[in-house]
Amino acid sequence: MNGFTYEALPTRVVFGWGALDQVGPELDRFEAKRVLLIASGSAKPFADEIAQSLGERVVARIDGVPPHVPVEAADEARSQARSAGVDAVVSIGGGSTIGLGKSIALVSPVRHLAVPTTYSGSEMTPFYGVTEAGIKQTGRSVAVKPEAVVYDPATTVGIPRRVGAGSAMNAMAHCVEALYAKESNPITTLIALEGMRTLDQGLALVDGDAETGRSLLLYGSSLGGLALASVGMAIHHRICHVLGGSFGLAHGDANAVILPQALAANAAFAPGAAAAAAAALGSEDLAGHLFDLAARAGAPSSLAELGVEAGDLGRAVDLITSSPSYNPRPVEPGWIRELLTDALEGKRPTANGERGRSHGE
Repeated sequence: MNGFTYEALPTRVVFGWGALDQVGPELDRFEAKRVLLIASGSAKPFADEIAQSLGERVVARIDGVPPHVPVEAADEARSQARSAGVDAVVSIGGGSTIGLGKSIALVSPVRHLAVPTTYSGSEMTPFYGVTEAGIKQTGRSVAVKPEAVVYDPATTVGIPRRVGAGSAMNAMAHCVEALYAKESNPITTLIALEGMRTLDQGLALVDGDAETGRSLLLYGSSLGGLALASVGMAIHHRICHVLGGSFGLAHGDANAVILPQALAANAAFAPGAAAAAAAALGSEDLAGHLFDLAARAGAPSSLAELGVEAGDLGRAVDLITSSPSYNPRPVEPGWIRELLTDALEGKRPTANGERGRSHGE
């Protein structure tokens, strides 16, 4: 067995239906007295519930969070936190909401508690991102990782079908990339494979047995974030960050479209990871399976559906390759352009990596 290094990152997790009631007790563990509450627009009812339970401890509040954490929003949130003298931040919402909380924790010694209402997995990672002038800059710091996470599947009930599908595919991408990321190891591989199986099951159940399906999706997203947190990202996430920060695509939508294409492009360069993932999902056509899974769940299948045009691809390739992430397949403009072209047209990847039919053909 080859040697490896695994670093476990500390986070306290409280999971279960009705767990929202535990936000106050978790803040008591922090001895938090002055709280900034950050909530996405869709999470406002839950934020109101938290605010009522915390009472005077909530000394500042931000309702409504723009996507991809614009630097202006980060600066305003940091200023508000300083002015109010907060000692803790509670972020309730999706990845951008938790990301805004992270932007405060990056520069201030505050405690951070996250309540995810989507399947982004951001709450489990030390990664952060801020968008400035159309470019999303990402980084890694243990300081931004929430110290406590409260998972209540009830908070995901109001997610629109398409948003939930894209968010779940984002979680699936975390699992997939963790299998062949630079620092992958046997422990993170176990976590990632279990995350893939759980997410696959959750997406199959969410329409029929919503309670079980949502619980599985939220648990699976937690596993995906946990696996990725320790090993870093590869080219898939670099592509999605460019599509989000520079072209305005929702992160979940970008993940749903790009994941099958990126996996097909990388499979021959990470055969062990691809075989393990295929076995976990019981499919010899893994990229095609993920393409079909996203489509059945209600996620978009092509970049064209999201407003990307053929004329945008050149700029996207330049941005992606200007500062490429680690990737098992060496990053070169040629195959990145082919990947984006297939994604633009919604080509279904095949088992051998060849281009398949277009979405809708």
